[in-house]
Amino acid sequence: MDFKARQQKLRDHLATTRFDALLVSHLPNVRYLCGFTGSAGLLLVEETGSIFFTDVRYDTQAHEEVKAAKIVIARKSPLAALGEFLEKRRKRSRRQTIGIESEHFTIADKKRLSKFRWAAVRLKDAPPIVERFRMVKDEGEIDLIRSAVQLGAKIYDRALEVLRPGIKEVDVAAEMELAARRGGAESMSFETIIASGPRSALPHGRASATPISRSAFVVCDFGVILSGYCSDETRTVWVGTPSDDGRQAYEAVREAQQAAIDAVKPGVTTGEVDAAARKALRKSGFGKYFTHSTGHGVGLEIHENPRVAEGQKEILQPGMVITIEPGVYFPGKWGIRIEDMVVVNAGGGEVLTPTSKEFLAV
Repeated sequence: MDFKARQQKLRDHLATTRFDALLVSHLPNVRYLCGFTGSAGLLLVEETGSIFFTDVRYDTQAHEEVKAAKIVIARKSPLAALGEFLEKRRKRSRRQTIGIESEHFTIADKKRLSKFRWAAVRLKDAPPIVERFRMVKDEGEIDLIRSAVQLGAKIYDRALEVLRPGIKEVDVAAEMELAARRGGAESMSFETIIASGPRSALPHGRASATPISRSAFVVCDFGVILSGYCSDETRTVWVGTPSDDGRQAYEAVREAQQAAIDAVKPGVTTGEVDAAARKALRKSGFGKYFTHSTGHGVGLEIHENPRVAEGQKEILQPGMVITIEPGVYFPGKWGIRIEDMVVVNAGGGEVLTPTSKEFLAV
């Protein structure tokens, strides 16, 4: 990863704004800009360079990981070290405006900084600048995401090996998560969803102690983190002898998902992709049962911009990685969702998820 170039891009952008510097506190943004993977760190990106603050627990790790930034190891908190650093600038002749990541910098942190007094520094809320840079992935990031998606597909194979009536949802999830760890995953992207029967009608029905139902759908929604990057996949399978209405609803979702994938191309808005899925489901008579958005961006975090949702105006660009995941849900009965990860390229959308989407009964 070219962290120096990423920081320079941020500096170039700041030169067009009212900010002289940006204080980066959201850890995924810190990692994106300088490579640090620990749990405590602040990155101050200024016109003349960048300074990374962390505490003594991360002395060795910071010196191994952090690129293109001066490193300050604090015996107190990184925030206190930052305050003391800024306090030394009292004699600066020019007032400096530092942007803070207002969506991530807490009120408590602001109070802690308030005890420091500096005449030459003013803190102001900044928009999500780094998050917008992160929306478009470079080739290295896309390669890492591909690897995460491939590993995610392998743990689904393990789910199919153990999925049967009577086994607890949580036991299926545990087998998947063990396979993920054995495959090299750092962790799961989110708490694994295995939801059977009426619970499959819960869009985020976490794995429970409920036994897998017979003659019902099971929604399997899962992902892994590999080299910092997330994967996200959903497949829905039928356990037992399938019903005609189940097959019909499944095919409607599969067609809607494909319609949304077909709509992915540079210059199209994410709202138009969402509309393609909704149009297909309305045509098949299932429109009112689709109760959430069509997808979201994925990268260092499992949910990133852009949102693929109704009315969204974000324009797709090559390098964006999004999910396409329409679903239908019948409370008290069952639900169906199919999800792939798709990278936007010059020719349209490339599906990264290798798993079959044909109707499957086990």
